Amino acid sequence: MPKRCGWVKMNNPLYVAYHDEEWGHALHDDRALFELLCLETYQSGLSWETVLNKRKGFREVFHFYDAQKIAQMTDAQLEALLDNPAIIRNRAKIFATRANAQAFLQVQEAYGSFDAYLWSFVEGKTIVNDVPDYHLAPAKTALSEKLSQDLKKRGFKFTGPVAVLSFLQAAGLVDDHENDCEWKGN
Repeated sequence: MPKRCGWVKMNNPLYVAYHDEEWGHALHDDRALFELLCLETYQSGLSWETVLNKRKGFREVFHFYDAQKIAQMTDAQLEALLDNPAIIRNRAKIFATRANAQAFLQVQEAYGSFDAYLWSFVEGKTIVNDVPDYHLAPAKTALSEKLSQDLKKRGFKFTGPVAVLSFLQAAGLVDDHENDCEWKGN
């Protein structure tokens, strides 16, 4: 059995697949980056397992994270989502998805892509950290605080430094796999 990070819930195939196939892989696709950012905003106050279990529902109601379509959703359309058990039914987070889509589109306009904007914070290279045990990894860093401030200034919601660090890890800008994890450095 391959050695994985200690936080992986081995009894949930979605969790295992997320770790093995996504988490920490350098991501450059704008739509996928936007989806991951949104997923991190939904996690606030909840477990990541809850978010992964609702991911399919979120994709369906948010047009597979087509930012253009989300940015144009009406208040009535967003309110209707509060009755959908396939997603996390938190009004503030649902409305934040639209605000984040609008901010995301503005970043794309200004930088050519969200990818170019985001990766400029790490000079285009993944930061590989020494993580002997995931319990010892910080919840936020100077980088996540800097990006969080910039995102908030641009109108993004639910993008505090802890959520942003989780996003940076998920999108592969920061490699915080445990040192003995087989996916470290990949």
